[in-house]
Amino acid sequence: MTDSTSMPSTVIRGIERAKTLDGTASTISGWVDAVTHPTWFKNALSGSWLGHQLHPVLTDLPIGAWGAAVALDLTGGRESEAAARRLVGLGILASAPTALSGASDWSSTRGADKRVGLVHALSNAVATTMQAGSWLARRSGHRRTGMALSAVGLSITLASAYLGGHLSFVRGIGVNRTAFQRQTRSWTDVAADSEILDGTLVRVSVHDVPVLLTRQDGQLRAISAVCTHAGGPLDEGTLDSDGCITCPWHGSRFHLEDGAVDRGPASVPQPVWEVSVEDERILLRSADAA
Repeated sequence: MTDSTSMPSTVIRGIERAKTLDGTASTISGWVDAVTHPTWFKNALSGSWLGHQLHPVLTDLPIGAWGAAVALDLTGGRESEAAARRLVGLGILASAPTALSGASDWSSTRGADKRVGLVHALSNAVATTMQAGSWLARRSGHRRTGMALSAVGLSITLASAYLGGHLSFVRGIGVNRTAFQRQTRSWTDVAADSEILDGTLVRVSVHDVPVLLTRQDGQLRAISAVCTHAGGPLDEGTLDSDGCITCPWHGSRFHLEDGAVDRGPASVPQPVWEVSVEDERILLRSADAA
């Protein structure tokens, strides 16, 4: 029996290995980074204010609008022509912020993920162009041409969505890297108080969970050492004077006090740990264990 997923898997593996895409991906990624450099804009696109990535939420809007337009084309008849055209237009408008938020997330990926993301983005660009052609054709009275362009454009969008699903559910892009870390409700000895000097970043382990332990202005702080965004080692990052830690991989910044995201691409806060000192030993437990 032939594996029904063999063809899509083969195509994706081919894209992942296509290093010829790297030059184009690097150039476009540089443009995206320049546009999204302001912290407020990066946070807005990353979904730091939302609690998870913004892009998956926005994708429902153009796909839903274009899917509904095609459904009206197939079942509504002439009386639904105006409604279908409006839906195509709404999908085009919604595609702009959707593409921008996706580009912001994509610019932080690497290697095979970046190649698949590039093909995903280019496919969506082609699909949106076809939808724009559909809207113009419908507006000019060429309904059948508009219907055909919408149907083909939607098909490309759905194929592109498969690539997006692969990035999310197979490659784990956008998945909180601390989601399955074990919580510890009992105080656990991790280090001597004298070992943690002011301004140093020390990686300790609490029942196999990596934790960043640091002291700033005499105050001990502890947050999970694995960046929620892509798993970067925060203990190799930069401790900033404003009480934030910057991830060395993609520049996400977190407040040490409560783990809140100060700058994306991270959209999920870092888990924080309670700190106690007894008999010159540092003890940790999960912050929500009390």
